[in-house]
Amino acid sequence: MEKNTDKIALVTGGSRGLGRDMAIQLAQKGFDVIITYHSNQEAAARVVEEVKASGRMAVALKLDVSKSSDFDAFISKVNECLINDFGMSRIHSLVNNAGTGLYAPFVSTTEAQFDDMVNTHLKSAFFLTQKLLPLLSDGGSIVNISSGLARFSSSNYSAYAIMKAAIESLSRYQALELGSRKIRVNTVAPGAIETDFAGGFVRDNKDLNQYLASATALGRVGLPDDIGSVVAFLCSDEAKWVNAQRIEVSGGFHI
Repeated sequence: MEKNTDKIALVTGGSRGLGRDMAIQLAQKGFDVIITYHSNQEAAARVVEEVKASGRMAVALKLDVSKSSDFDAFISKVNECLINDFGMSRIHSLVNNAGTGLYAPFVSTTEAQFDDMVNTHLKSAFFLTQKLLPLLSDGGSIVNISSGLARFSSSNYSAYAIMKAAIESLSRYQALELGSRKIRVNTVAPGAIETDFAGGFVRDNKDLNQYLASATALGRVGLPDDIGSVVAFLCSDEAKWVNAQRIEVSGGFHI
C-alpha cells in the first residue's frame, strides 16, 4: 500500500457501483475518504464501514449534485467534517463521479431530460469543483468521470454522451487554469461496466452483456474494480506527472 499520510479524497456518488469501489481502492492506497450519497444512507454507511475496516477514516455526506443551490451548504458541511472528523483543513483529491444515465432517442428527448443531464453531469462538475477549490490542497488531484460514449456512438445516448464529451473538455481547461496551483486534472472514461447503473442494464441483460464482451478486445465487460484502481492511481503520487489526460478504461471496446 502506498502511504498517503493525512491525505483525504472526496468521491461524489460513492455509495454504490463505481463510486463505492473508488472509495475502497483509495483507502487501499492510504487515503481517508469522504463520500457523498443521494438518498441511500444505509448503502453509504456500509461503504464507510468497509473503508474503516481497511484501517482508514471515512465519512458519508448527503448531496444531490443536480442541485447547485445546495452546494454552499454542502461546502460548509465538508469544512466542518474536515475539522471535526479528520482534524484537517484540506482535501487532496476530488473525484466527480456522481451521475445518472439517460437512454432516450434524440428525436424524443425532452428539454427536462436534457436539463437534468446538464445539471447532474456538467454543471455539477463545473460549479462543485469551483466551490471546493478553497478546500483543495495545492498539488492535489481532480478526476472527472466521463464515458466511452464520448469516443464512440451508440443509439439513444445522445444527451448523456455529449455531457461526457463536455466533461473531457472541461478537464483540460481545469488542468490548464489550475496548473499554477500544481493541481492535476484527468478524465477516466469507463466502458460498459457490470453495476446497477441504469437499472443494471449491462449486468442483468445477458444478450447485451455477451454482445459488449464480443466487441471488446479482452473478451468481457468491465467490473467496478477495473475502474476504481485507475482512479486511485490518478489521485496518488504515482501519477504525479499525469495531467490533462483522458484514460479510457474499457478493455479495448470498439478499437
